[in-house]
Amino acid sequence: MGSRVDTDEDNDNRGSMWDLDQKLDQPMDEEAGRLRNMYREKKFSALLLLRLAFQSLGVVYGDLGTSPLYVFYNTFPNGVKDEEDVIGALSLIIYSLTLVPLLKYVFVVLRANDNGQGGTFALYSLLCRHAKIKTIPNQHRTDEELTTYSRSTFHERSFAAKTKRWLEEQESAKRAILILVLVGTCMVIGDGILTPAISVLSAVGGIKVNQPRMSSGVVVLVAVVILVGFFSMQHYGTDRVSWLFAPIVLLWFLLIGGIGIFNIWKYGSGVLKAFSPVYIYRYFRRGGKEGWTSLGGIMLSITGTEALFADLAHFPVSAVQLAFTLVVFPCLLLAYSGQAAYLMNNLTHSQDAFYRSIPDRIYWPVFIIATLAAIVASQATITATFSIIKQALALGCFPRVKVVYTSKKFLGQIYVPDINWILMILCIAVTAGFENQNQIGNAYGTAVVIVMLVTTLLMILIMILVWRCHWILVLIFTGLSLIVECTYFSSVLFKVDQGGWVPLAIAGAFLIIMSVWHYGTVKRYEFEMHSKVSMAWILGLGPSLGLVRVPGIGLVYTELASGVPHIFSHFITNLPAIHSVVVFVCVKYLPVYTVPEAERFLVKRIGPKNFHIFRCVARYGYKDLHKKDDDFEKKLFENLFTFVRLESMMEGCSDSDEYSLCGQQIEHPRGGLLHNNGSTVSSNMDLTMSSVDSIVPVRSPHHMNITVRSSGQTSSQTEVDELEFLTICRDAGVVHILGNTVVRARRESRFYKKIAVDYIYAFLRKICRENCVIFNVPHESLLNVGQIFYV
Repeated sequence: MGSRVDTDEDNDNRGSMWDLDQKLDQPMDEEAGRLRNMYREKKFSALLLLRLAFQSLGVVYGDLGTSPLYVFYNTFPNGVKDEEDVIGALSLIIYSLTLVPLLKYVFVVLRANDNGQGGTFALYSLLCRHAKIKTIPNQHRTDEELTTYSRSTFHERSFAAKTKRWLEEQESAKRAILILVLVGTCMVIGDGILTPAISVLSAVGGIKVNQPRMSSGVVVLVAVVILVGFFSMQHYGTDRVSWLFAPIVLLWFLLIGGIGIFNIWKYGSGVLKAFSPVYIYRYFRRGGKEGWTSLGGIMLSITGTEALFADLAHFPVSAVQLAFTLVVFPCLLLAYSGQAAYLMNNLTHSQDAFYRSIPDRIYWPVFIIATLAAIVASQATITATFSIIKQALALGCFPRVKVVYTSKKFLGQIYVPDINWILMILCIAVTAGFENQNQIGNAYGTAVVIVMLVTTLLMILIMILVWRCHWILVLIFTGLSLIVECTYFSSVLFKVDQGGWVPLAIAGAFLIIMSVWHYGTVKRYEFEMHSKVSMAWILGLGPSLGLVRVPGIGLVYTELASGVPHIFSHFITNLPAIHSVVVFVCVKYLPVYTVPEAERFLVKRIGPKNFHIFRCVARYGYKDLHKKDDDFEKKLFENLFTFVRLESMMEGCSDSDEYSLCGQQIEHPRGGLLHNNGSTVSSNMDLTMSSVDSIVPVRSPHHMNITVRSSGQTSSQTEVDELEFLTICRDAGVVHILGNTVVRARRESRFYKKIAVDYIYAFLRKICRENCVIFNVPHESLLNVGQIFYV
């Protein structure tokens, strides 16, 4: 939907110049008609925004909307002692909803999206673009020229520039930021386990209100059956049933808002005095430590707020803001106020206040809608979990798992089978293992508040480096956020032994896995960088590389975007032959949400032309689909052939140790090459033999301004000969050469390092998907080159 809006706007922009040229020739009635059409277009845009806001209800707000099912029960698990406690709790809920979801997230944090992408990894990607804090330094300055690689510049003496330099100089700061992001990610995974458990169990628990004799075991069994069916249907994806989500959630919000109005009318409007913050002070003064620990239950009223940010991908910020301010926020306030009015007249009904406050005539319809809304809320959280796992994969922070794209329209809708079944097992264990919803609520609150704290800390750097806000604004945002969230965090600490340990244990296990995997990934990359082969060694081998050149093309997969990988020298040292054409293929992920298809491939030539050695770098964003199939290989060769054509047309454009953009170089009238900035490179350089390692973004010739010499007949003949040679080699066969690097800890390493590397990392490497499976390499054309290195 977003792409269609952008296309329409682009068409309008393209037509604007024609309109200006023809404006004077138009009669007045035609001009008036054009203005009316413009008005209708603006009106259509407003209607489109309303439709997107309606659709966002089903994806973004399901989790936040189901909180009224269990908030008051977790706040008063032992019943209510005084009517004023209800007013005090309601006052806390009102101001929590106002300060955190409304002010912090909807109006501040949502603006920190990465081109529409939300979540902790989106914040991390923004930071990586504005400061070199990525722990795997596989980026080059040509990556910064991508159209999606948007970043701002700093004044050298500004506070943002000083912060940037400090972050880039401090390795400990880089690691701390990465650990912070991983902690937030692990807590989101814990959220994906706890949300289905508490939402479905709370919704199904309404059966006991109408059927008091039913045992808790039956309720748990029904909840488990629903959860098994829910997780078993994940492989179908949300695209087929997503059209149902928005009407269900909208109906749910209207129902809870209407029930709230009914209860306020029936039981008295005195509960509305909770809008005065004075009752918060009275609540804490009267409740003491018990009132403070009850904040863990009140905080559940803002659960789902982080999902609001993480599930932002398919909707514009304005649509999400509109849905919250017009529907979600007022309906939640009415729902909680109505429950509070009911509780003030029925102090012993805190355990099932929501269902008991429903009018008898609509009890079962509301029960059905509540169950459906709980499933929608769970779906949104599971989808966010899958997305964040894929982002972790792109950063090299998670073992390689299978990712299935369930929608041809939206690449954000994915399914991760391994993670799905792990989440199902843990979710069922949580649902069946805990004695009551209160313990699940304690665990849920712990996960949510830690994710919010992580977001706040990352937002401090975003406001400094990306937005370049004044330090006073940064201080105000930080102070207000930390006061609220640290208050809630101190409350949930009292309940660690009452269920709060569950997300900590889950997050701890995932944090160990992600940290060890990332450590192994970084060490493998460092080994590749330090052991790469020098170009002097390659040039010394001669055109035949000292071996027999057999027909065919060898695709050597490597993580290096520059230099010759060690596996190549290891391979030709042990085998007496190499293919006539060698292409080093590097697939790397950048801290951007997507890389446009036209800018995806970079091609370089390594060594002189008669060596026939190339490099192809395929760049992807963390939201892009990478699948090694015939289409990928076809595009690789298309870009390689285009590179050969352009290289013959532009003498010396690839003859430098630096990355050079052919599309930005033209022949200078006085000799040499003219760059964008007007500087020239001497034409006396022996560029042919220094053609060592230059990268060229491949572009079609009609998009480039190229001047061809009159002596181009020789280069044209050379081009035809090399293209024919490449075609013959491709027809002879393509062989895929993959490195199989084994990491081992040194003998003198400490015991914890040996456990992490020799056991945990080795186990993860064994159970995760192999590179040949990820790249879909057929076994008959696969060569594995094994090597061991010690860390």
